[in-house]
Amino acid sequence: MENEIKNGQAAELAEEISPLEEKIEFWRQRVSLFLGPLLGLVLLLVPMPALSTPAHTLAAIIGWVVIWWIGEPIPIPITALFAAALCILAGVADAKTVLAPFAEPTIFLFLGSFIIARSMSVHALDRRFAYSIMSMSWIGDRSWRILFAFGAIAAFLSMWISNTATTAMMFPIGLGIVSARADMIGKKTGRKTDPSRLRFASAMMLMAAYASSTGGIGTPVGSPPNLIGIAMIEKFAGIRIPFFKWMQFAVPMLIIMYGLLFCILYFLHKPELPVMEGGRDFVRQELAKLGRWNRGQKNSLAAFLVTVGLWVVPGFLAIFFGSSAPVTKMYGSRLPEAAAALIGASLLFVLPVNWKKKQFTISWRQAVDIDWGTLLLFGGGLSLGNLMFSTGLAEQIGHGLIEMSGAGSMWTITFVAVFIAIIASETTSNTAAANMVVPVIISLAMAAGVNPVPPALGAILGCSWGFMLPVSTPPNAIVYGSGLVPIVKMIRAGFIFDITGGLVIWMVLRLLLPLIGLA
Repeated sequence: MENEIKNGQAAELAEEISPLEEKIEFWRQRVSLFLGPLLGLVLLLVPMPALSTPAHTLAAIIGWVVIWWIGEPIPIPITALFAAALCILAGVADAKTVLAPFAEPTIFLFLGSFIIARSMSVHALDRRFAYSIMSMSWIGDRSWRILFAFGAIAAFLSMWISNTATTAMMFPIGLGIVSARADMIGKKTGRKTDPSRLRFASAMMLMAAYASSTGGIGTPVGSPPNLIGIAMIEKFAGIRIPFFKWMQFAVPMLIIMYGLLFCILYFLHKPELPVMEGGRDFVRQELAKLGRWNRGQKNSLAAFLVTVGLWVVPGFLAIFFGSSAPVTKMYGSRLPEAAAALIGASLLFVLPVNWKKKQFTISWRQAVDIDWGTLLLFGGGLSLGNLMFSTGLAEQIGHGLIEMSGAGSMWTITFVAVFIAIIASETTSNTAAANMVVPVIISLAMAAGVNPVPPALGAILGCSWGFMLPVSTPPNAIVYGSGLVPIVKMIRAGFIFDITGGLVIWMVLRLLLPLIGLA
């Protein structure tokens, strides 16, 4: 119950915004509400002889939708549905063509993953995992070890559950540690210490947000842009990236990124005390409150391990038998990632926690409390991407970008793609940014006659790299709402991590993709 209260407090803090921010939000939403359709009308009236009528109409609709995705006058997922309806109404394509992507296998991969993550949260398996690591004797009371372990836990968890859920879970843990730190300093100095004045507090809060977003790049299911981009690469470029192959370049990248993140946050916000007495005691007390492992936690862990095992088996089959071996192909066709996720999610409704009372690991009432908006947004984005290619709009955009930027080689386009995506992710959600940027980058690469996979991967990963502003990602907003992170500190750390992280993305892709056959 106490954990629920803390999570509630975290949510309340995240919702608190200053009068100035409230005013900015008001005008951003009101202006974009009218600017979206106005831009759509202007684009519709401007002559575009190089485009077919469906492509011209689609360009106008996309212009409208992009403004609404950035300004958010209505919820972003509803904008995606509205875009699909507009495409049908305007005759860009028939309803079956426009709505088919809402039933793509990747939608069900999302669905299964979300239900598993929901079960882990319901039974506090995620918190048990976090507290168990934080209480290890190696970590002790040293400030740098606490910060490092705290971020490493967030990064690992966000490989499997959403960055927002990870931040929401780690946020109250971080608040508790910061409060304990303030008490320790108060005892040493003899006067009450305000946690908001501690450099360590800013480091912990930023670590909760940044490590959660960084960890999402590690697996295909770690962040929505990953699955969106993978689906678009397969559909538009005809190249499939299996779960294990993604991890071959993404996990080394994640390790480098996390080391970089730790160094940035530690040296920008060096802790006031190198040793924090009582920090480990606080974590152990919180772990003790969770009690012994219960049946729900064991079942959730079993379903999670089964799912992950099914996801990575194709990679091992490809290593031992080859990617073209019959057994590898048969497994891929019979147990794709989406089916594996649905199997794991289904187990949660079968494994009992109390057989006599007919109580199972998760109920439907609990399961429906997942992020359905992401599923709708993904379907809408994929639908627009399909139409961009089928109408020829993507090809024309690609040729236009090549002429404007002069980028012609594969790695130059990849470099441009990374930073275009980072800029886009600073102004809108990473999911919306992926829907906007990835199909354009694929078309640009195809128009240049180069392999579209590295540029597309650069765009996908760049879409997870918005760290400068509270509005860039929900994790940023959550920790900013704590009052422990001044906006100047977030912008400073976020800008450094945006630039250095973008360079790391490009360098790691250039080094590793040729080694694993993706470039």
